[in-house]
Amino acid sequence: MKPFLFVSDLDDTLVYRTVGDDNALPELNQLLSQHRQEYGTKIVYSTGRSPVLYKQLQAQKNILQPDALVLSVGTEIYLDGTDTPDSGWSEILSPGWQRETVLSITQKYRELVRQPDSEQRPFKVSFFLQQEVSARVIPQLEAELQKKYKLNVKLIYSSGIDLDIVPHSSDKGQAMQFLRRKWKFAAEQTVVCGDSGNDIALFAVGNERGIIVGNARKELLQWHNEYPFDYHYLAKSFCAGGIIEGLNYFGLL
Repeated sequence: MKPFLFVSDLDDTLVYRTVGDDNALPELNQLLSQHRQEYGTKIVYSTGRSPVLYKQLQAQKNILQPDALVLSVGTEIYLDGTDTPDSGWSEILSPGWQRETVLSITQKYRELVRQPDSEQRPFKVSFFLQQEVSARVIPQLEAELQKKYKLNVKLIYSSGIDLDIVPHSSDKGQAMQFLRRKWKFAAEQTVVCGDSGNDIALFAVGNERGIIVGNARKELLQWHNEYPFDYHYLAKSFCAGGIIEGLNYFGLL
C-alpha cells in the first residue's frame, strides 16, 4: 500500500448538505484515518464554504480533521489546522485581481443577489443567481468583465444558484495541484471527489483519479458525459458510500 492524496468536496459529496443518509461516513472516516496513520495519506477538504460556514459544518457533522483545507472555491488554503491562509497561494492569486472593480461592475445586474458578508472573501465575490436567468446573465457578465474591462477573472456557477467570481488562476483544481506538488504526490496517487459544478475544476485540471458520487448534479454529469476519461469513476452509491466505492475501484484502499 502507498500513501495517496485524498481531496474531497464536502456538501453532498462527503456529507449530505441537509437531510440524507450519512451512515457510510464513519466507515470512510475509519478507512482514511487508518490509511493516514499507517501510510502517510493526506486528507484535504475542498469546498465553496468560507471559514465561517466550514466551522458550522464541522460542528454539525462528524468529519476528520484534515491536513489542509481549501476554502471559498479554491481561493484560500489553510494548512495543519491554522487560521491563516497560506501566503504562497495568496501570492499566486494576487496579480491582476481587482476586487473593487468587479464589485462596481456587478452592481448593475439586478439579477445578482449578493451573498452574506461571510461569503465575500479577499479573492472571491459571490452572488445568488437563479438558474432560469443564468444562461443569459453569465455570458453577458463574463464578456463585460473579461473583454470590455480586461479583468483576469473566472466565473464559477454551481448548484443552480451560486455564482462566484474569482481570480483566473484560482479554482479547486489549481489549489489541489498546488498541494499535490507541495507534498510531492503523483497524479496517479491523487484522488478527487465531487458532486457539482464547482467541482468540475477538480476533474478537469489534470489526470488525477476522480470519483463522481452517485448523487452528482446535472452540470457535473453533463460535463462527465462530454469528457469521459477512464481515470474518472461514476459511483452508484451516494456521498461517502460512493467515495468508498471509488477508492476500492482505484485500488487505493
